[in-house]
Amino acid sequence: MSDVDPVSIRIPSHLLPGDGRFGCGPSKVRPEQIDALVAAGRSVIGTSHRQPPVKGLVRSIRTGLTELFALADGWEIVMGNGGSTAFWDVATFGLIRERSAHAVFGEFSSKFAEAATKAPHLSEAVVIRSDFGDHPLLDGVEGADVYALTHNETSTGVAMELRRPSGAAADALVVVDATSAAGGLLWDPAEVDVYYFAPQKNFASDGGLWLAACSPRALERIREIAVSRRWVPASLDIKIALDNSVADQTYNTPAVATLVMLDAQVRWMLDNGGLRWCAERTAASSSTLYSWAESREWATPFVKDPDKRSPVVGTIDITGARADDISAALRANGVVDTDSYRKLGRNQLRIGMFPAVDPADVAALTACIDVVMDSLT
Repeated sequence: MSDVDPVSIRIPSHLLPGDGRFGCGPSKVRPEQIDALVAAGRSVIGTSHRQPPVKGLVRSIRTGLTELFALADGWEIVMGNGGSTAFWDVATFGLIRERSAHAVFGEFSSKFAEAATKAPHLSEAVVIRSDFGDHPLLDGVEGADVYALTHNETSTGVAMELRRPSGAAADALVVVDATSAAGGLLWDPAEVDVYYFAPQKNFASDGGLWLAACSPRALERIREIAVSRRWVPASLDIKIALDNSVADQTYNTPAVATLVMLDAQVRWMLDNGGLRWCAERTAASSSTLYSWAESREWATPFVKDPDKRSPVVGTIDITGARADDISAALRANGVVDTDSYRKLGRNQLRIGMFPAVDPADVAALTACIDVVMDSLT
């Protein structure tokens, strides 16, 4: 290892990306979203969330997401406060009837499985695991009425193709954690019943809010559980969230600034061509990153199967230098948030490539890493 102080390394200015933010959440926020926030400063922010200006904002988000995801009639966009972490508890109360089955292949997919396993009112969850860097297949499980999948594992950079498990009961729900996938990856609503996410990744907003695209089958399950004798805390009651969402509001006060930035991002996505355009943009960025890594002796994509590599979260193993030193050198030059996921414990860089990130900036990042490695080795 080199004795060079990484923060002393200087990258030529002409190689630096136009915007040096590559975080995997919170992610890069476009300047136009901040402009939208400023514009809303006197008309929306600081006003009641029960009145027309904020309700109109919620309506715009709900209709925009319905269009972005090409949802059929009968689907609803439901939202509530608390982020995806809160939604795991929401789901254990309001979506799982008796038993769930979980595909676990990273930190975040394990969290929902843990919540369902510990819920005292549910039967023991079935958990199918794979090594990090891969994902398991989840097929029919006897008694399972919810199948929990993760479209994109933020911790490991593994993406999963979404499909209904073969052999699943006819009324079983497919519930997908899409926190780092929604808005950046294509998906087929026919294969999914609940597609939930938070807005601080592809949608380049702040956290603390959860959103869920719910199919008619999911809405039926929500109403079924709501009329049972199951006790549910009001703040985690998805039926309450549904009732408020169709009235274009949230049960309790939301962060209106988060809504403003989310709405601006959804409109930008739609104006540029919708979800397919977003997916093409992230695919271009990730192709650059993975091709670069494969061409370097000291860099290797962590996810071995190219078909399972995430287009929005790239994880690259490093040899010959400490990845933390690379990240420190990059940060000293204004290129930030390339650190690996803290619990994965690998000598690794993790690169956010959400739609707001310019593919040209990903190419510039690779050139910057080359400069840093030349100085460290």
